[in-house]
Amino acid sequence: MRFHLSEEQEMTRIAVRQFAEKEAGPGAGIRDEEERFEKGLFGKLGELGLAGIVIPESCGGAGSDFVTYVVALEELARLCASTAAVLAAHTAFGVWPIFRFGGDSLREETLAAAAGGKKLAGCGLPVGRLSKDGSNGGVFAEAEGATYVLRGKHPFVLNAGAADGYVVFAAARRRGAGTRLTAFWIDGDAPGFRITNKVRKLGLRSFMTAEATFDDCRVPARHMLGRPGQGRTIADSIADLAHLGAAAMAVGIAQGALEAAAAHARQRKQFGQTIGRRQGVSFKLADMSARIEAARLLAYQAAWRMDEGISFAREAAIAKAFAVRTAIDASLEAIQIFGGYGYMREYRMERFLRDAKCLETGIGTGGMETDLHYRMLT
Repeated sequence: MRFHLSEEQEMTRIAVRQFAEKEAGPGAGIRDEEERFEKGLFGKLGELGLAGIVIPESCGGAGSDFVTYVVALEELARLCASTAAVLAAHTAFGVWPIFRFGGDSLREETLAAAAGGKKLAGCGLPVGRLSKDGSNGGVFAEAEGATYVLRGKHPFVLNAGAADGYVVFAAARRRGAGTRLTAFWIDGDAPGFRITNKVRKLGLRSFMTAEATFDDCRVPARHMLGRPGQGRTIADSIADLAHLGAAAMAVGIAQGALEAAAAHARQRKQFGQTIGRRQGVSFKLADMSARIEAARLLAYQAAWRMDEGISFAREAAIAKAFAVRTAIDASLEAIQIFGGYGYMREYRMERFLRDAKCLETGIGTGGMETDLHYRMLT
């Protein structure tokens, strides 16, 4: 049985699909080749109400739900997974943490603009175990009165260089309280904050990622998210949204690969008939279609549970794992159906595969994969 979408959710699907076909899709290959992000695309997403899709209208957002969010990411990723990844990172790692954990002052300064698409949010997630001097990467914060001074480097910042501000996790020190992981909002033009070396990736290449350095970067205490030491709780909460977003993007990639392969199979002729009439091809397409539908239902179920206030960490992790594997397999099968053309960049199949592999390794979700399988079991 198909998951029943509301009329509003179906209208969102139609609107985002039209946007993807008109705006995001046509230049996707060139942006991927040049590893270039067009911020104007994000502004147009904001005009559609997608930049704050899950944020209440009272806070400047669209006041929609997470099923609609999944539908939007799926439709974007069907033609340009990088555009979907930009929106997913903005939402899950930027706007949502500010809404959930930001103080009144920070929310007033930032949330409405970010939710309305006037500001793009990025993120520097926790990087693992930190050395005391930060030599292995990582950001440290020292409390000085009403400010925190951030020092160090972050090896993997999302939406780097394009964002107007970033949620950054730092090991914060306060006299007599030890060092505790804490989250902050950093304005993109804050003195002492610099985006440095661009990270060049296998896929999602127009989803900008780079290193960042913090050289005595002063952050007002009011820009802290949550309480001092609450960083791990915040990171864990957005990890679930990361898995949900990755599942949605993977479904979109797989659907795009299926549609392209099916269209090619209907047109390509060998020995007097279209290759789609051959069982070796038609069976592949049928299997792809069945697995994509299953992946879609898993993603929708996890999003529905989130909307209903039911625990969804396990369901999101399962959806992510299954959907990404489906996207990789669907992309490989599409390359086979295209034959030699499948290896050519102009036919998109190899880009689908590269983008899907990046989701598998966590690049599209900030690398928050350490407890994925644990979440699947709990």
